Amino acid sequence: MPNIQGIKKRIDSVKETRKITNAMYLISSTKMRKAKADLDRTRPYFEALRREIKRIFRQGEMPEESRYFYPVNVAEKLTGTFACLLITGDKGLAGAYNYNVIKQAMTLLDYGCEIKWYVVGEYGRQLLSQRGIPVEKSFLYTAQNPTMHRAREICDLLLEDFDRGLFTKIYVAYTDMRGMSDEAMLTRILPFHRKEFVTTTVEEPVRSPFEYTPSVEVVLENIMHSYIAGFIYSALVDSFCSEQHARMTAMKAANDNAEKLISELSVQYNRMRQAAITQEITEVAAGARAQRNNKGEALSE
Repeated sequence: MPNIQGIKKRIDSVKETRKITNAMYLISSTKMRKAKADLDRTRPYFEALRREIKRIFRQGEMPEESRYFYPVNVAEKLTGTFACLLITGDKGLAGAYNYNVIKQAMTLLDYGCEIKWYVVGEYGRQLLSQRGIPVEKSFLYTAQNPTMHRAREICDLLLEDFDRGLFTKIYVAYTDMRGMSDEAMLTRILPFHRKEFVTTTVEEPVRSPFEYTPSVEVVLENIMHSYIAGFIYSALVDSFCSEQHARMTAMKAANDNAEKLISELSVQYNRMRQAAITQEITEVAAGARAQRNNKGEALSE
């Protein structure tokens, strides 16, 4: 059974740990707000790119053959070699954040196709290495600092390998932050289905068609390149925000558990201290009573 000093030392240890978890909670909160602000500043640009792609569809000038889209009236094929950009964190202490996104990415193996892995995040690199899964490209810069420049580098490499015919599809496994909840996602970014850019809402007709120079194909290629880079950047930032949110949740749970543990230990400490005090008082009283009895016996003699 622990003694009073042992309980006191444990209470002090839990309090020190609580300081660390509370600091990690505050740091994650600050990082998440900053990353979301950066994403919100760039979002209007990529929404404009999507509107321009839709404009090309509405004008009926979309080329029949495009490497970015499935051909018209052709069903999606689940054969060939796929590429997967796996976005994880660099470290743990974030609950089930890394586990969920890796589990979602592994569903690609159910297709029975060869997968070429492109990885961002130390956690994903280590897990694939432990499972003996080869990595086509590991982006060694940290997942803690998502930038548009790095998103373009990833996009350039993926599109270059896609054009070389190394794979027929590109997937992104990331964590999407929706409000205050996180969801692991596996999204195909190439090729697109044309219906993804066709809306059912009634829009104002195009009265003054645009002229595309040098051609619709060249303009579309430039727009799609930026659009895919923007999607990757959004996935990087969403994953980063989700990681910070998961870490905040984990650290809050750790803080709550620390408070509960400190409360329980404090009660146990106070009881043991009170018991020790009571025992001391009892011993003093018993000693005094014994002395009085001894004095009484001496006087009677």
